[in-house]
Amino acid sequence: MFSITRRILFGDCDPAGAVYTPRIAHFVVEASLAFQSHILGAAAPRSLFALGILPPARNLAIDFLAPLDYDEEIAIGVAVSSIGRTSFTCRIEAVKPDGETAFRASFTQVCVDATTRRPQAVPPALRAALQGHLLA
Repeated sequence: MFSITRRILFGDCDPAGAVYTPRIAHFVVEASLAFQSHILGAAAPRSLFALGILPPARNLAIDFLAPLDYDEEIAIGVAVSSIGRTSFTCRIEAVKPDGETAFRASFTQVCVDATTRRPQAVPPALRAALQGHLLA
């Protein structure tokens, strides 16, 4: 599983120092883009645009399992859970320093033609890169 670390910033939190719920969605997208950049070998948006696709989200589901607080550092892991004809789904999991899982998410993106804005097949280069990180 690909992993990044992220420190919880003051701006991620409410006045009591707990993370605002919508920020978790941002963490998921941020980790997914870092994962895609890693597997494609360059910045994900540019790489996907070069393949002629836009990668809008189709589905995002998050299970909140433990609170996150200001200045905590979490490890966010990303792996591919499925690859369809026109979409792919990643599993994202954040773990606190003590080993407790803070949240789990499922994030599905669709490959959309940059010109027609219609779904298209996952490009072969992207499919190959994703398959290298497919969960068993």
